[in-house]
Amino acid sequence: MKGLTQRQQETLDFIEEFLRTEGMAPTVYEIAERFNVKSATAFAHVRALQRKGYIKRTSKARSLTLLRSESPRHLSLTLSIPILGRISAGAPLLAEEHVESTLQFDPKLLPKGAGGHPIFGLRVFGESMRDLGILDGDIVIAKQQSSAALGDIVVALIENETTVKSLYIKDNMVELRPANPAFESQFYPLDKIAIQGVVIALHRTY
Repeated sequence: MKGLTQRQQETLDFIEEFLRTEGMAPTVYEIAERFNVKSATAFAHVRALQRKGYIKRTSKARSLTLLRSESPRHLSLTLSIPILGRISAGAPLLAEEHVESTLQFDPKLLPKGAGGHPIFGLRVFGESMRDLGILDGDIVIAKQQSSAALGDIVVALIENETTVKSLYIKDNMVELRPANPAFESQFYPLDKIAIQGVVIALHRTY
């Protein structure tokens, strides 16, 4: 393979990073936006990578195929999602100390609009969210963000303990509401809770 210019290498690195976080190939527009250049310039870099044997592409959207390994890998097949264990306050959510394993997940199973945020998984213990279909041992897939809308199922951190509940506000307190009548809502002052992410999908093994 021929050598790359600095910008071509940066473009290739961006494509690989986009795969890792989004589970699909970026569009030319997204590449242009990342480097603050015109789409024609980004397309020229993509064509250069193609000529030099680093990628394959077709006229279809998100059709880039990476050719660095012996077996070509299509960029939209799987998304590698870190599965987190105990989450501690003060450390980045996706810090190495939190990651127990990884899950290969089909990005087609994620809802539209899930892009733009890092994705992580968290194993659920207990039956408090049973009536929303989240069972003991399931892995919830969440997009990392520190805010959420009322009614969202969130991953919340309270005093170094992580919980998965629906988010509501009641009497100026944050209500973390279960989906099982055997459990009661938990109420906290706003400054005592940290939203880690919003649940967007579920993974279950049988």
